[in-house]
Amino acid sequence: MYVNRRASFEYELLDRYEAGMALTGSEIKSLRQGGVDFRDAYAAFQGNNLELIGLYIPAYPQASYNNHAPRRPRRLLLHRHELYALQRGASVKGFSMVPTKIYFKGPYAKVEIALARGKKLYDKRRAEAEKTLRRELRDL
Repeated sequence: MYVNRRASFEYELLDRYEAGMALTGSEIKSLRQGGVDFRDAYAAFQGNNLELIGLYIPAYPQASYNNHAPRRPRRLLLHRHELYALQRGASVKGFSMVPTKIYFKGPYAKVEIALARGKKLYDKRRAEAEKTLRRELRDL
């Protein structure tokens, strides 16, 4: 399981959706080997499809000439009502869709997409202070 820890720091995560990803064989093998980078990843609608843009999955060394492009857009697979809900939520000013986790469910790679609102600097400071306080209380 790969977790985007930066997302919970930068965004207030509201609704979460589990989506399948349309991947090639070399991408699946590379995911199982490890090394995903969420840094610039976000989800956006391209026509009627939801795509994950900017996710870095490294090239699989044994794939030879059939390798994938590491930062190519990847189509996300959701139910229609979930797509409509995400489309309505993302159309509101200040909201975006960010990937929070990638994991395997049986043989399939799944990604958790969260509808998120960006945090202000003072929100980040408050969250950091609460986290520190919880840690200190737990250690007592």
